[in-house]
Amino acid sequence: MPLLYALACLVFMAIPAVAAPCPDWPAERARAEIAALQQQIDTWDDRYHRLGQSLVADELYDQSRTQLSQWRSCFNLAASDDPLRSAGGKVPHPVVHTGLEKLKDADAVGAWLQGREDVWAQPKVDGVAVSLVYRKGRLHQAISRGDGVRGHDWTSNAHKIGAIAQQLRDPVDMVVHGELYWRLDAHVQARNGSLNARATVAGLMARSSLTTQQASSIGLFVWDWPAGPSTLPERMAALNTLGFADTRDYHQPVRALADAAQWRDHWYRTPLPFASDGIVLRQSRRPPADRWQARTPFWSVAWKYPYAQALVEVRKVRFKVGRTGRITPVLELEPTLLDDRWIRRVSVSSLKRWEEMDIRPGDQVAISLAGLTIPRLDEVVLRSLERQEVDAPAASDHHFLSCWQATPGCESQFLARLNWLSGKHGLALPHVGPGTWEKLLAAGRLHGLLDWLTLDAAELVNIGGFGERSSARLLASLGSARQRPFRQWLMALGLPPTGEARLQGPWQALAERTTEQWQAEAGIGPGRAAQLSAFFRDPQVLALSDVLRTAGVDGF
Repeated sequence: MPLLYALACLVFMAIPAVAAPCPDWPAERARAEIAALQQQIDTWDDRYHRLGQSLVADELYDQSRTQLSQWRSCFNLAASDDPLRSAGGKVPHPVVHTGLEKLKDADAVGAWLQGREDVWAQPKVDGVAVSLVYRKGRLHQAISRGDGVRGHDWTSNAHKIGAIAQQLRDPVDMVVHGELYWRLDAHVQARNGSLNARATVAGLMARSSLTTQQASSIGLFVWDWPAGPSTLPERMAALNTLGFADTRDYHQPVRALADAAQWRDHWYRTPLPFASDGIVLRQSRRPPADRWQARTPFWSVAWKYPYAQALVEVRKVRFKVGRTGRITPVLELEPTLLDDRWIRRVSVSSLKRWEEMDIRPGDQVAISLAGLTIPRLDEVVLRSLERQEVDAPAASDHHFLSCWQATPGCESQFLARLNWLSGKHGLALPHVGPGTWEKLLAAGRLHGLLDWLTLDAAELVNIGGFGERSSARLLASLGSARQRPFRQWLMALGLPPTGEARLQGPWQALAERTTEQWQAEAGIGPGRAAQLSAFFRDPQVLALSDVLRTAGVDGF
C-alpha cells in the first residue's frame, strides 16, 4: 500500500467517537424524555418492518438508538425494547439470520481483529436481507429477514427479479443469505450518500406485485452460504460456479487494522453499483449453520462509514440581523464531528423557516454538509418535551432603514451596518474589521453609525485591546475615510442598488429626486425607486448626511 494512501486511510479511520454529555434533567423529566424517544423509535421500527416504509434515514435511526442507550445509561434505566418485535412473519428461515454488531471506531475494530486469522472484508450493502431457498437447483422460496427466525414470503416477487438466479447450474438443494439492493450507476457513497436505497427496495418487496421495470432495478448481493464449504474463498468460488457471480470480487483479505481501513476507505470513495453504509469483517471459518442464532455472532462485525448526517442537540437559538434587516436564526449545537470537521453552529436560513420548524433548545436536529464544507440544517428529528421560550426579534422591527443606532434590540443590525461600511463593499478601510467595532461598541464609544469619525488617541488608550501601535494604525485608517469619493460613501451608508442610475452629487441633488425621477433612471423599477426615495428622505439618513457635511466629506 503506498505510504500516502496508507496515511489517508489511517486519518479516515482515526476519527474519534464523541460521547455527548449526560443531560441535566431531574428524574421525572428524564423518564419522560426517554419514553418519548422510545416511542418514536418504536414507530419507526413498526412502519419499516411491517409496511416497508422508512420514516427516517438509516444513520439517523442508528444515532437515535445510540442516544437512547446513552440516556438510559446516564439515568440507570434498563433497556426493554426489541427493534424486531413487529418484523417477524409467518415463514420460518431454514437457517436463521444473524445480526451484526456495529463497532464504533478504529480502536474497537483493532481490538476485534486481535488474535483472529483469515478475516475478510466486504462492502456492507445498503439493502434488505433475504433467504433464497433452492430445491434441485430451482428457486423454491424467498423469505424476508423478518426477525431473523421468521420472515415474510417474497417468492412471487423474487421470481420476477432477473438478478436472482431462477435455475442454478447444478441441481443442488441449498440456502443462501444475501441482500436485495437498488441498482445505482457508478454510485460513490462519500459523495452521494445512500439516497434512501434500502427503503426503496423494502417498499417494493412489501408490495403484492412488482412491475418489470421495478424488478430490473433490484440487484442481489449474496454474502453467505450457511452450509457451504468451510472457508470463505471456497464458498465464494462455489457460488460463482453455481451462478452467483456478482459478489466474488467484493471480498478482500484483512491481516491488520490498516487493511480494514484501506478497504473501508476504498469502497467509501469508489464507484459501486449499490449504496453501502460501511464494511463487514468476517472470519473465513464459522460454526455449523445449525448452531447459528438470531443475534450478533462472534465471527462477523460491521464497521460503518462516517455519518453523512449527524443527529445533534440544539444548545441555543440566536438571531443574526443583517444590514438590510434580514433575520437569520442560528442554532448553537453540541459540538459534533461530521466528516472529520467539528460543527458547532448551523444557520436556519430564515426567520420564517425557523418559525415553521419551531426549533427550541434541547431539540435533536439532523445536519449535513452542503458541498462537503458548509453545515446545513436538514430536519428536526426529535423534539424535547420541554419547549423552552425563545426571544425572537420581530420581523416588522427590522428593515433596510432600521437600526442606525446601537439601541436595545438593534445591536446585531447596527454591527452589520458598521461591518459593511468598513468592508470591501463600502469604504474598504484597512485594519478595521468586526472585532474593531465590537470593542468600540462594548466600550460605549459607538452610539451612532458615524461616531468613530471623532475618535482620538486619548480615547483609544482607555479602551482594552488597543495598544499604542494598533491605535495609531486604526486612527490613520479611520481618518482616511474622509478622503473617500462621494459614490463610495453612498455605498458605505447602505444605498439600495441603483442599477445604471446616475449618481452625480451633491447629496442634495439626489435627495430631491422624486420616486418617478428615480424610476426613469436605467435599471430602476417601481420597487427600487420607492426604496431609493425612502432612503434619501429618512430622518436618520439625513442626520448622517449632516455629520458627513460637517466632517468635510466631498459631496455632502
